[in-house]
Amino acid sequence: MSASLAPRPTPSDVQAWRDAFSRLKPSVPPCPGISASAWPPMHEAALDALDRHGAALVEHGWTAPELFGVHPTIGTVRVDFCGAFVLGGRKVETVLADRINFGLMTYYRNVPGAGVGIPIWDFRW
Repeated sequence: MSASLAPRPTPSDVQAWRDAFSRLKPSVPPCPGISASAWPPMHEAALDALDRHGAALVEHGWTAPELFGVHPTIGTVRVDFCGAFVLGGRKVETVLADRINFGLMTYYRNVPGAGVGIPIWDFRW
């Protein structure tokens, strides 16, 4: 079999999330509802979470919209569409199957009535 026909490995979910999220500039808020001062710590904390807790996120089946979701037309203005990493810029302490703990704040998965957002890197102004 020639090298060109060999199957290419696909990136892990964590690497795919990191690659997509890293394309967002830490100096430019990517959607409505995030201030210029709030975005840099949010950006840093999300990358930190992927580095430190990526394996647990995948193990527990977290998805891009659950982690990075925003409303498709008004961004974080609709917090019921927001993912865990776009709600405050705090660093993740623990990842469980049903929640992510940020110390004084906890993001719960599968909250009744919550919408499903799009990943923040797919938001278009």
